[in-house]
Amino acid sequence: MYKLFLTLIAFLFIFQSANAQVYEFQIVTVVESIVPNGIGRSRMITSDEARDFNDYSSSRSEKDDKRNKSSREDIRLKNFEETKLLNFFNVAGIRFQNIAANDAVVTSKINEMTQKGWELTFVNSGVESFAGKGDGNGIYVTRYLFKRIKIEQGE
Repeated sequence: MYKLFLTLIAFLFIFQSANAQVYEFQIVTVVESIVPNGIGRSRMITSDEARDFNDYSSSRSEKDDKRNKSSREDIRLKNFEETKLLNFFNVAGIRFQNIAANDAVVTSKINEMTQKGWELTFVNSGVESFAGKGDGNGIYVTRYLFKRIKIEQGE
């Protein structure tokens, strides 16, 4: 009975410490052009800087309806990783080799992130596609959300 009691207490401490972990997150965004004739640009983007959303946020209500006056210029950052990718289309049409090449590059990034302790937790994608004559725009955006246990300074 005493061993069972000690085991239960040990389990509770382990469970509590596991739940107390703080995570950090990283987003990798892939933008692939689906503009006809291969004139678009495709990239994989990862931010190297942090931003605090509180610096650019305001609360609005019926009583206090003041506009958010934060500067868009302050939100922009100069330090990011940009990886060239191939466009889905070329002059001849859809290019399956380009899709396979992009998959290989993105897979390489995911593998590197996991080797650095990041865990892929969520993938979200969306399309703004070609809408017919006169609409030469189109992108396919995929966001990969990674997390890992945050390592505190000095540890």
